[in-house]
Amino acid sequence: MQALWMLVATFLFSLMGVCVKLASETYNTAEIVTYRGAIGVIGIYLLMRWQNGTLRSKMVKGHIWRGIFGVTSLWLWFYSISKLPLSLSVTLSYMSSIWVAVILFAMSWWKNRGKDVVHLPPHLVWSILLGFIGVVMLLRPTIRVEQLPDSLIALCSGFIAAMAYIQVRQMGVAGEPEYRVVFYFSLVCTVMGLLGQFWHFNTLSESQLAAHVNHHLLDLKGIALLLGVGIFAMIAQLAMTRSYRLGNPLVAANLQYVGIVFTSALDVMIWKLDLSWISWLGIAVILASGMIASSFNSNSGTKSAEADQAS
Repeated sequence: MQALWMLVATFLFSLMGVCVKLASETYNTAEIVTYRGAIGVIGIYLLMRWQNGTLRSKMVKGHIWRGIFGVTSLWLWFYSISKLPLSLSVTLSYMSSIWVAVILFAMSWWKNRGKDVVHLPPHLVWSILLGFIGVVMLLRPTIRVEQLPDSLIALCSGFIAAMAYIQVRQMGVAGEPEYRVVFYFSLVCTVMGLLGQFWHFNTLSESQLAAHVNHHLLDLKGIALLLGVGIFAMIAQLAMTRSYRLGNPLVAANLQYVGIVFTSALDVMIWKLDLSWISWLGIAVILASGMIASSFNSNSGTKSAEADQAS
């Protein structure tokens, strides 16, 4: 089930990315972040009331850190998309899966320092590296000297995202329900997006501000795209949070690479992208790495069940 939830999440995140790309032609990053968060806040609140849940949590600090990591990563990623070729921005941000493995290794070493520690499943780590190789083959990014600063921003986005995913995993294992994790993340998104808009609109004259507001109020296509960003993101966040809670976080991290396959398919269908044979081979490599990771999770679950029966 972990793999299924992550595949649902990556597909919906890909649809969200299409909406973001189209909406960015009209809206600035702060506006997109605001609507992404606000729609999530409203949707999750209604879901919570329907399930008779509560927003009270004993993990206030965890929600704060998850919100800070998540929104910072999101903002940096949106910025890098606006400055870099999409292939380069996506490749660097998807290094988050490798960063998850590095951070888990560092946390394990620190917790057990002085002992014969740290065991990360070797073939699972290799499947993550294989997936990243597939991403590079598919997108074939190149970095020019003048792109280095913005490339570092995209790289930082992936690293901070990895920290957010680990925070999600820790809260899920501790019993925090998915809807509460997503609600508070969406709330932080909304607040930080509003602050960004306030700063942006202060730089506009009154006539520019009035024209901006009037144009947006009458832009039905733009409103539909923002709704798509918020709804797809909300459901994807719920699915991703559950995936990280259910099994090995390295499996969830590796399956995120499949999102590149979905995104490329959408590029072909919507923007008529022409993929080379190397790109198609890259897609095959990504899918193979996902299958390796999923089989590891399945085998681990089987062994765990057999151990429980034996005891």
